[in-house]
Amino acid sequence: MQTFIMLTRLVSEEVNPSFNIQSKEITVKEKVSRYCPDLEWVDDYAILGPWDYIDVIRAPDMETAMQASALVRYYGGCHTEVWPALSWDKFRSGLQELVQVMEKD
Repeated sequence: MQTFIMLTRLVSEEVNPSFNIQSKEITVKEKVSRYCPDLEWVDDYAILGPWDYIDVIRAPDMETAMQASALVRYYGGCHTEVWPALSWDKFRSGLQELVQVMEKD
């Protein structure tokens, strides 16, 4: 499974007096569970700045992460951006392996 960071920003037209965030969340998570059953929702955070939420998800491949993003956009009325992520430990060990290969050249 690969880790991805999904940034989500609510569309301003969606946020009005009748906006029900809990209903949107339930709908989006149901659709993602139905259409992307292999996707794991690791954690989510409300944040300050140009994005409203950050979700940490794990998916078997980029296509599944992109499908989840499309479902969030469609059913949640949001803008999304998805970034692949690598744990710091894996990044550091990959750099160490690269250095070892470079030293042999």
